[in-house]
Amino acid sequence: MKMDKLRKRLNKDRPMATVSIRFPDDVIDDLKRIAPLLGFSGYQPLIRAYVGQGMRKDIERLDDGALHSFIGNLKECGVSEEVLQAALVKTNKEEYY
Repeated sequence: MKMDKLRKRLNKDRPMATVSIRFPDDVIDDLKRIAPLLGFSGYQPLIRAYVGQGMRKDIERLDDGALHSFIGNLKECGVSEEVLQAALVKTNKEEYY
């Protein structure tokens, strides 16, 4: 991530939006239990940290021009959009598990 973007992300006074999302009760209980152990003031900041980590990883991976170039080259070689999408989905699942 570029330094100017990172500085903006670290600004504590950024505007916030309310989002409603449903989680299983046991997941919320686990988040509440581990949040203070990891130094978070509550489970919501922990969720934001988890989302931020995953998002930064994906942004870094997707902003890589080499990936776009590689996909473009595969398309030029006749690889179908369906095959490319299936490969990206499989790759993403392997990265996260």
